[in-house]
Amino acid sequence: MPAPTERGTNEAVIFTYSGLLTSLSTLSFPTPRDQHQQSLATYFQMATTYPQLVLFGDSLFQHAVEILDGFSFQSALQTRFCRRIDVVNRGLSGWTSSHALKYVPDIFPERNGDSGPKMDYLHVPLETYKDNLTKIVNHPRITAHKPKILLVTPPPLDQIKVTGLNMAAGHSQAVRTSAISASYSEAARQVARENPGVVSIDLWKAIMDKAIEMAPGDYQAGGPWLGSPENGKQGGLDVLLPDGLHMAGKAYEVFYDTILPHIGQEWQSLGGDDRTGYVLPDWRELTGAK
Repeated sequence: MPAPTERGTNEAVIFTYSGLLTSLSTLSFPTPRDQHQQSLATYFQMATTYPQLVLFGDSLFQHAVEILDGFSFQSALQTRFCRRIDVVNRGLSGWTSSHALKYVPDIFPERNGDSGPKMDYLHVPLETYKDNLTKIVNHPRITAHKPKILLVTPPPLDQIKVTGLNMAAGHSQAVRTSAISASYSEAARQVARENPGVVSIDLWKAIMDKAIEMAPGDYQAGGPWLGSPENGKQGGLDVLLPDGLHMAGKAYEVFYDTILPHIGQEWQSLGGDDRTGYVLPDWRELTGAK
């Protein structure tokens, strides 16, 4: 059996690593220190800053900006909270929680009074993963902003799909397994339980429930999960996880529906024309129009 790899979980930590941290505090992101980068584009800070929802993680969030099957997770969030929150993408494909922990100071600014087979190169042992998540959610650069933190579990793994693709690529077996992936999801749940104020977003369960709903005959209650060799059937995971690991647009829709109740609750029941929560005034307020 391959060594447990954190990357095998397709982890994300939304600010709202697979964990999802959500930060609704006002952040002012630093400009790149690389002078060459600065010569290629103009970087500036907005005079008026919005509360920000920071999607910080790996490919789960990097792909969130794409339109997949007609749906974009990030676009849906930005549309829903337009003029109230800026959705900022810091998804970095291939990153593990160790990479995330190392670069937290480069991604999250200091808070000041004015601003609101074996894959060793991607291998992070389970206990290290859990320890990394704990350090990230308690990192001073993060807690200084007093954010609301949503810690998202990794989604399920379709080991049946992954096995076929891995063997076609020359491996003798799957390089990731459903059971190991599920253990990282449970570790993320534990971190949320052990850290007051951190909300667990169980993406593993949400995606698995949807996969069962899509093919109810492929799963028996209490039996092996879809996508596992023990079950032998993929159910809806075949559609939701096209390569067995990364999510399709339909899976991102499930993710969106799962996370939405935890963001901007104060605006959920407002009518479409209600401007409560706008950071800058609506044109009708500026012109005196009704």
